[in-house]
Parts: sequence; C-alpha cells; structure tokens
Amino acid sequence: MVEGAAVIFPRLCKEIGHASTRPCGDKVYFLSRYLIREEEDGCEILEVIPDPVEKGMMRSIREERVLARPEEIFHYPDRVQIHDRARLVRLAQETGHRCTIFTGLDEHMTFVLDPDPIQFLTIHVYDVIPPLPTLSASVSALETTGLFGELDVVFDHHVRDLRGIQADVYPCRAAGFERTLDADRLTGGERVAGCRTASQLIRECYGEDFLREEICPLEQVREEPFIARCCRKEREGNGRWNGRSGVVVHWGAGPAEIYRAVCSLASQWRESA
Repeated sequence: MVEGAAVIFPRLCKEIGHASTRPCGDKVYFLSRYLIREEEDGCEILEVIPDPVEKGMMRSIREERVLARPEEIFHYPDRVQIHDRARLVRLAQETGHRCTIFTGLDEHMTFVLDPDPIQFLTIHVYDVIPPLPTLSASVSALETTGLFGELDVVFDHHVRDLRGIQADVYPCRAAGFERTLDADRLTGGERVAGCRTASQLIRECYGEDFLREEICPLEQVREEPFIARCCRKEREGNGRWNGRSGVVVHWGAGPAEIYRAVCSLASQWRESA
C-alpha cells in the first residue's frame, strides 16, 4: 500500500514501462519510474529507481516497491485520451478501485492511483446561450483533446439561458429571437435583454425610455478563478470582477486565445496562492 492519500498520476508515458516480457532481464529503461507488471492473478504497479551510476539505455533496478496489487487494480476497457488528465481522474474515481490502468488512443498506457479530483484547480466558466455558448463550448472541446492536461485544471460551467428572460426585445437574430436590437426598430417602453453595449446603442438611437435586463456573462460572476466572455474590448485580460479574480476574453475569441487565457489565469492564480 502506498503511504498517504496523494494521487499518483505519471506526467509522461515514457516514465511507465510494461513488464509483460523481459527481453533484457531484470533491467528497465533508464527513464522508467513505474512498471505495470503482469502476475498470475493480474497486474501490479511498481515504483522503480534505475541505478543512477550505470550508463546505457537499459539499467539495473536499484530500488522497487509495490504501489498497487492485482485486487486493487481495474483495467479501463475503452481507449482514452491519456492527456485529458482531469477526465481520467474522474473516470478512475468512478471505478471504485484504488488504481485504474488506462490505454491511450496510441496504445501508450498510464494509471491513476488514489484518484482525488480536489487536487485540480477549478476554473469557473461564465457564458450565455443562445446562440452557441462559444467560450464554454471551446473550453469543452479543448479539454477533450488533452490540451489542458498539463495545467491540472477542471472546469465548472455556468451558462445562462437567455430564453428564460421575460423581455420584449433580445440582442440579435442569430440567437433565434423574433424581435431583436439588430433587426427591429424600438418604439419606447420595451423591456430589453442586453448588456452595456446594448444600452449604448439604445441611448444613441432612441434615448432613455427603456428597461434593460442585464445579460453580460461578467455580471454572473460569483466564483473564482473565472473565465468569462464579453463584447467590450477594454475589459479583456486578467483582473477582478464582482470582487473575484479571473480573465475576460472577447466575445469572438478563438480556441488559441482561449487556451492562452486559461494558461495565464492558472499560472497567475497559483503564483498568488
């Protein structure tokens, strides 16, 4: 049994060896730190220390210890994206076993021992629908590729559905609403679902005789750290909103910009912790 409750999840697949056969005897690849070794009653996970004095690619084992025995191990049946670390920890926790062995799409193997999602940083995503919540959707799509794997983050999505707002006028036709600011003329007294930009447009075109229901994702912010999208260019970047720390990306931000924003947010949050 491993001491303590800290999750063990190897960072690199080259740190893991599969010891089903031993063409070089009791030697391991010099970068190996863990072995998945087959026994008669299943697999066990070993932690190994190759001899640091020896030279060469294959080296003698200086020390080894058993981290998980066959009865504690579950082999996940499906191929997975092994770089999506947060998902693998969740899947491992769901198996009910101390250790879960995963096989990647490229046949590389990894394992999670004593899974604990609380060790991941939770980033809160604030967005609205309809139309497509592009920030929330992009974050989810990037997450499935494993792009956020090295950051050890998970995401909690807060997506407000604008269709639940009782308003006479909505922001745009692209969202599927019948009466919108971008396509219909207002007559006065309407209740408008909109943000600061909508207020500016209404004031310039019609005056002040309107009620506005705030819909900006930034106004939803209640948790930190957060990432939210906003159509105001001057609000972009890291900062504080509603007393919470986070990062704002523009309404039309692409996947690369969103990824960089998440990286910046995670780094800044951990540095300030």
